[in-house]
Amino acid sequence: MVEIPAFGVEEWLNHWEKQAKYDISQSTIAALTIDELFKLTGDDETAFFANLNQKLENYGWIEGSPAFKQVVSELYQDIRTDHVLQTNGATGANLLALYALVQPGDHVIAEYPSYQQLYDIPRSLGAEVNFWQIHEEDNWYPDLADLKHLIRPNTKLICLNNANNPTGTVLDQAFLQEVVKLADQVGAYILVDEVYQPLDEGTPVVPIVNLYHRGISTNSLSKTYSLPGLRIGWVVTPDETLTNQFRKFRDYTMICGGVLNDALATYALQHRQVILKRNYELVRQNYRLYQAWLAKEDRVEIVMPQMVSTSFPKLKINEPTKDFCLRLLKEKGVLLVPGEAFDTPGNVRLGYCAPVKTLQTGLARLSEFLNDRK
Repeated sequence: MVEIPAFGVEEWLNHWEKQAKYDISQSTIAALTIDELFKLTGDDETAFFANLNQKLENYGWIEGSPAFKQVVSELYQDIRTDHVLQTNGATGANLLALYALVQPGDHVIAEYPSYQQLYDIPRSLGAEVNFWQIHEEDNWYPDLADLKHLIRPNTKLICLNNANNPTGTVLDQAFLQEVVKLADQVGAYILVDEVYQPLDEGTPVVPIVNLYHRGISTNSLSKTYSLPGLRIGWVVTPDETLTNQFRKFRDYTMICGGVLNDALATYALQHRQVILKRNYELVRQNYRLYQAWLAKEDRVEIVMPQMVSTSFPKLKINEPTKDFCLRLLKEKGVLLVPGEAFDTPGNVRLGYCAPVKTLQTGLARLSEFLNDRK
């Protein structure tokens, strides 16, 4: 039997998210309904589905439709459509890349804490995984000196999460270029989960595939594009040999994303500017609400995220954060993810990009609970 730890954040959400009245734990920007998507674009929803007219007994395009692959390729520099493979969300993309690359005995370096897939799947495949620790006192950045110490001549892969889940920290281009230099010296690949895009123009996430010929970018429609229910993601790399390796392993893990999902994902990406405009306005409004709440709440401290839809505040409480979060849910109906799910007790993941009313009420009830317990 393959040994792998429970997936902390998913285990918590699977158990508790449906019981929440005020869910401010999620890292998606307030999800869109199909109706809301078409209201944003101004197109006729009925006509879209009538024109689709696909037989659902057919799988559709196995690797993603040509239109999907084209619009994804436009998100990157020098990525051809045949470098794009559709997956079941970014989790499917990460799994595919790790499954295709990592072998027993390989050396892997993983940013930590980050999305648990990126270190526990390599360990389950028999790799030796070293953690590249991020530091709260350094705005949740890792230290390049630590990476120089960790990297070896036989390092196979470096796994990053940019922007980071749960902290929302963005590794900038200059920093990534230093990581690339170190990786290139030993021929290591760099896999970066890039599902979180900061929604301020001054803090762009530079895809790793734009910087490195052994870079692997994964992404999806779940976070920045507010369509988690489609479960459509992708993996891209400029390395044609690696793409073909992914293609081969993909046949063992996924047939296709589904006709309707592919069509809606393609449509959303073709109209991504109106989605991003809506989300920019929502994130900006919620960011200000969150900052105002934090200024009044003396039992919470935080390194603020960079207009990314996840945050990781520290609570000044005298009990385990897991116990606190469970009491908060049961007494106030408010859901957070305890830091224990990220091996960082004392902090919580707070998704401030929930619908505005949910955020306002959730924060007010959280304050009530914090101050009741003084």
